[in-house]
Amino acid sequence: MIRLTLPEPPSANRYYRMAGRHMHRSSEAQAYTDRVEEICDQAGVVPIRGPVGVRFTWYRGRRSGDLDNRLKIALDALQGFCFESDAQVVEITATRHDDKGKGRAEVEVYAVEPLARAA
Repeated sequence: MIRLTLPEPPSANRYYRMAGRHMHRSSEAQAYTDRVEEICDQAGVVPIRGPVGVRFTWYRGRRSGDLDNRLKIALDALQGFCFESDAQVVEITATRHDDKGKGRAEVEVYAVEPLARAA
């Protein structure tokens, strides 16, 4: 199991930007992904192969923002570090709490045994 405490993810509303007809990640998005990479490197994280589950707990530093937007950003940032592709994610538990001035995301990524196929 991989357990990490990450900075508070930026809102998905500020994550992507348009340049003409092309969508790209904002500088804020790149900075967040770079920070997540540093945290994963410092923790010695090795990507899990096969199906994974994610427990995501977001502690809002201020009372605004949607849980699903922050979850998406965190999953995108973890891709390539905790798991190779978000297609591996087969279960998610996400919760939101308030912790004024101490915004963060606590994440657990764990291997999930594939279900046995019926004969």
